[in-house]
Amino acid sequence: MIVFWFLLIALVVVVAAVTLAVVGGGSQAVLPEAEPDRVADGLPQARPVARADIDALRLPVAARGYRMAEVDDVLDRLAAELAERDERIALLEASVEAARAGSAPGPDLTKRAGQ
Repeated sequence: MIVFWFLLIALVVVVAAVTLAVVGGGSQAVLPEAEPDRVADGLPQARPVARADIDALRLPVAARGYRMAEVDDVLDRLAAELAERDERIALLEASVEAARAGSAPGPDLTKRAGQ
């Protein structure tokens, strides 16, 4: 019976010590400022997003966050589509400039860039 009471008191002391350690134990302990839920994404605000911006973008990772491989696949696809869009826009702008200058007709614009 004495062993039972000894173990019970020891258990209460351990639980109290752990509780005080977790809670802080006094008014001296100050919790650190919480980090913002969202971080700045690093994408430019003053100009359109370019492929280099997507390549440099790194999203924050948490213990129970996103699956990095899936997000990286999406970012790779987005970067490729942006590069294709920029290439097509440059091709169209060159065609417009050539038409304004009255030179020979530009490349066939009915096909998508990269095909």
